[in-house]
Amino acid sequence: MPAATTRDALIAVTVKDYAKLERLIADIPAGLAERKFEDDTSIKDVICHRAHWSGLFFKWIDQAAAGGPVHMPDEGVKWNQLKPYNADLRERYADLSWDEARGWLAREHERLLAFMEAGTDESLYGGPFPTTSGWTTGRYAEASGPSHYRSAAKFIRACLKKAG
Repeated sequence: MPAATTRDALIAVTVKDYAKLERLIADIPAGLAERKFEDDTSIKDVICHRAHWSGLFFKWIDQAAAGGPVHMPDEGVKWNQLKPYNADLRERYADLSWDEARGWLAREHERLLAFMEAGTDESLYGGPFPTTSGWTTGRYAEASGPSHYRSAAKFIRACLKKAG
C-alpha cells in the first residue's frame, strides 16, 4: 500500500485502518488478549506497543518544536536496539489491564487524528520532519498510526488463528 501524500488521504487511511483494528479487538476477552504467543508477546502487549509508539510521535513533535535534538526512536535508544527496547515496553506495561490498553490506544488514535485534522497538506507533506531521515511529518504520522494498526491486526489475526 503506497503511503498517503495528502492530509485527506492520511486521515482517510487512519480512520479506515483504526476501525478495522477496533472491530478485530472489540470482542477479544481479557484472558485471550493477555495470553502469550510468538516471542512471548500477547495481543495486549501489541496494543500497548502501538499506543506507546503513537505517543513517541508526539514526543518527537515536541522535541522538534523546542528546537532541541529529536531522540529517535527514544532517548538513549538506537534503531538497532528495538528488540530489547520493545521487550522493556512489554515489561513496563505488563500491569495494564486489557481494557486500559484498549482505552490508551483509543486515546492515542484520537490524539493522532486531531493532529492530522489540524494539519494542512503543507504542514504534513511540505518538507522533511526535522530529523535525518527525510520523511515528512505526514509520513511519520502514518507510520505511527495506520501502518502500526495494520501490523497489529496482522499479528492479532495470527494469534486468533493459533488460539482456534
